[in-house]
Amino acid sequence: MWKTALSGIVCLLVAAAAAAADRPVSPNGISLYSDYLSWKVVAPSYREDRGQLRIITGNDIAITALRAGKKPLPDGSVLAKVAWKADKNPAFPVATEPTSFVQVEFMVKDSVKYKDTGGWGFARFVGNELKPYGKDPGFVTECFGCHTPVADNDYLFTKIVKAP
Repeated sequence: MWKTALSGIVCLLVAAAAAAADRPVSPNGISLYSDYLSWKVVAPSYREDRGQLRIITGNDIAITALRAGKKPLPDGSVLAKVAWKADKNPAFPVATEPTSFVQVEFMVKDSVKYKDTGGWGFARFVGNELKPYGKDPGFVTECFGCHTPVADNDYLFTKIVKAP
């Protein structure tokens, strides 16, 4: 019986490794989290200078901490920012809606591994082909530089939205 269980575990690990191998990897080693659209929404946002509508999603660890008001977020927290081009709806021009996918960005909390960037690892995957952004791991200085003005908020621009 234990041989059957062990065989099943090995099969699951091999399948998981194969699935992970198919995911794009950023230059600093962060793999695309393929389930990011099934995570809970933290907040929507609009980036005026880029003309992009975005949603920020979080894994269960991040959502639990954000709802409890915990800062800094605990290790294991992951946030995704998904961006689409924003266009006017041709049938209802006063409405702006997401159209073509632009990119998805991730912030991964590991206070030891990413101690030089406030405890956060950064990754970006661009276009429908989800091409990893950056030529080498040094690309994160660009990401972290943008987030330093909100260092007092655990380097996060976004707050969890509340509704009645």
